Amino acid sequence: MEFCEKCGGLLVSKKTSKGTQQFVCRICGKKYNKGSEIKITEKVNREGNIRVVEKQKQDLPTTEINCPKCDNNEAYWWLQQTRSVDEPPTRFYKCTKCGNTWREYS
Repeated sequence: MEFCEKCGGLLVSKKTSKGTQQFVCRICGKKYNKGSEIKITEKVNREGNIRVVEKQKQDLPTTEINCPKCDNNEAYWWLQQTRSVDEPPTRFYKCTKCGNTWREYS
């Protein structure tokens, strides 16, 4: 998800009259051209079209940890509260080489 630098509102993808993609703030209407950083693809399933927005560049911190799948020594990491608030958060890792994702409970 992307957020507006001006007001903090959620940015939504819109097609311009030239057929390119542009992000527009839902609250203030400010327009952003982030085409070089974001790749938009469409996947079709039985229910219809689903638009998938994927970042090409990871903005996550990296750490030295061995990937259990490919034995690479570097991975992105992030914390997420997956259990009740009085328990510690779960640390997730994503391999920088093969994209494998795994978790570690604190």
